[in-house]
Amino acid sequence: MSAGPVTRDAEELVLPGSGTRSLAQVLPAVVAALGTEVAGGAAARDALALPAVDRACVVLVDGLGHLNLVDRGGHAPFLRSLLPGAEPLVTTFPSTTATALGTFGTAASPGATGMLGYTVRVPGTGDLGNLVSWTDLPDARTWQREPTVLEDAVAAGLPVVSVGPARFAGSGLTNAALRGPAYVAAERLDDRVDATVRSLRAPGLTYLYWGEVDKAGHHHGWGSWQWGDALSELDAALARLARSLPQGTLLVVTADHGMVDVDPARRRDVATDPALAADVALTAGEPRALHLHLDAGADADRVADRWRTVLGADAVVTTRDAAVADGWFGPVADHVRPVVGDVVVAMTGAATVVDSRTQTPASIALVGVHGSLTAREMLVPLLVHA
Repeated sequence: MSAGPVTRDAEELVLPGSGTRSLAQVLPAVVAALGTEVAGGAAARDALALPAVDRACVVLVDGLGHLNLVDRGGHAPFLRSLLPGAEPLVTTFPSTTATALGTFGTAASPGATGMLGYTVRVPGTGDLGNLVSWTDLPDARTWQREPTVLEDAVAAGLPVVSVGPARFAGSGLTNAALRGPAYVAAERLDDRVDATVRSLRAPGLTYLYWGEVDKAGHHHGWGSWQWGDALSELDAALARLARSLPQGTLLVVTADHGMVDVDPARRRDVATDPALAADVALTAGEPRALHLHLDAGADADRVADRWRTVLGADAVVTTRDAAVADGWFGPVADHVRPVVGDVVVAMTGAATVVDSRTQTPASIALVGVHGSLTAREMLVPLLVHA
């Protein structure tokens, strides 16, 4: 075991599937550690080196990137104590909540789940659907066809409880990515900790979600004091959770993505830039990871070349065929392929591309964002306490 946390250059580009450890392995590995068989569970458990247990809690902290935590670890003494030797996991592209939760919950690639960004173009209707609020989209089970790890675990006889805010019970995103377990609603973090402890008085698995770190980062930036306070609140609650769980319970803390603070001077708007707008019928995704759906007859290679010229070192621009061939979305199902943009854009540094025709002023003005391929966005923690 190394003496300190494993770190990487925050600007390094990290492709999904690089390395041997990924967010997709967490739930299968934990279920296997609990002695229940699910697809890929044994191999995932070996990869993540989890011990055999009869109780486990998996905490997913929205927006807590591995490198964000390493850099701000002074606010989190409990989590910092778990960092030495902790090798991060690679999340999905786009490195965003809906995409990552789809893969976390199913262990399948975004190319299989169709969870390809904050917003997606719906084949057939051309609507811009929102995968977080689940608006302007088909039924969740129609859109996301892969079985979830938790529903397979429940079917195999493992008691599973999910703890989160009441508004997520039965939501489209929950049904798409995390359907299967009994749902316990709790709003405050301390109440979620208490609910988790109660649920694990008996053997089984409990999943707990917390989103306030991500919220603070979006509005104030991950380098802000507000983000530090949100991290401190989380850390104190998780320390109490670790003390309160029955002896021998496996506690696993991970996240969906990291975050970068962006530079408004490096923000471009498709709506006001003719060179970016030409031949683009619809922009989907988010400001750090865009799917460009083109006008009928437009040449994707020519549009990609033009975007490369305009954005220069601020972006990696590729076509759908190249992105799929290079594994950006993992294996891509036939019904998901039209959801991928004709051109795909991954931003670098502190740059963003927005589209004020479809995005609100509040969303455009967010300080902290994510979605792209940089290590700060792509690496998430795997912290284990047993």
